[in-house]
Amino acid sequence: MIDDQASSLRKMKQSRLIKVIAVTGGKGGVGKTNITLNTAIAMAKQGKRVMVLDADLGLANVDVMLGLRVEKNLSHVLSGECTLDEVLVTGPHGIKIAPATSGTQSMAELSPTEHAGLIRAFSELRSQIDVLIVDTAAGISDMVLSFSKASQDIMVVVCDEPTSLTDAYALIKILNREHGVFRFKIVANMVRDVREGQELFSKLSKVTGRFLDVALELVATVPFDENIRKAVRKQTSIVDAYPSSPAAVAIGQLANKALSWPIPAQPGGHLEFFIEQLVSDKAVGNQR
Repeated sequence: MIDDQASSLRKMKQSRLIKVIAVTGGKGGVGKTNITLNTAIAMAKQGKRVMVLDADLGLANVDVMLGLRVEKNLSHVLSGECTLDEVLVTGPHGIKIAPATSGTQSMAELSPTEHAGLIRAFSELRSQIDVLIVDTAAGISDMVLSFSKASQDIMVVVCDEPTSLTDAYALIKILNREHGVFRFKIVANMVRDVREGQELFSKLSKVTGRFLDVALELVATVPFDENIRKAVRKQTSIVDAYPSSPAAVAIGQLANKALSWPIPAQPGGHLEFFIEQLVSDKAVGNQR
């Protein structure tokens, strides 16, 4: 009987270990949402249960990019009209989308307390998932910072534009100096080849190395691929529509790599997604 209870507790704990990745970039137009959706779908094609949180709360577009019909969104969760599970919509390969609103200024101007409320809502989630990918807004707003620091891993998407590097540096600087984030994973997007991606990473790492105490890791170089634009027009993913294309292959490799990143076994000391579950698991472990 005791062995059965211990086994059940272990299974429960394992089911609660959810990988949380924030995809951000500082600047808009760097392909952040494309990276998010295609990575999510590539993971789902491997049998993982994946959810995407559209955290661009006032300018949502994840559902539009996939041609999904949305009846309720995160604003209804905030107002208490429904639960997080009730707003979820199902996308390709069973991925779950937590949709936000578009063109709603009030959602774009939520207070830090309201951001925290949304993050805590995930601890009440009944849907079973393995990975949560958070597609943040552009910029360095409180909204972007709140969702980024509440994630286990932060992927910063950059492209070969001076403003992209400048804005990525600004985001990394604030998260590092004001919120104690030290590790960032970099995706060089829309580059001509691997060498250009490495050069882009080198530019960013040189300036962060001079002024910040951070560790950057280049986790993917995704080439410019006209098939991405074709897939967007079809409201589908490039990993589905053109699986052999250079960008799809690179994103598939990114998905594989991301799935291997370790999941922290205990809370990090600040507000995180699924924090109540982590605290509960730790308490259970201490009692055993």
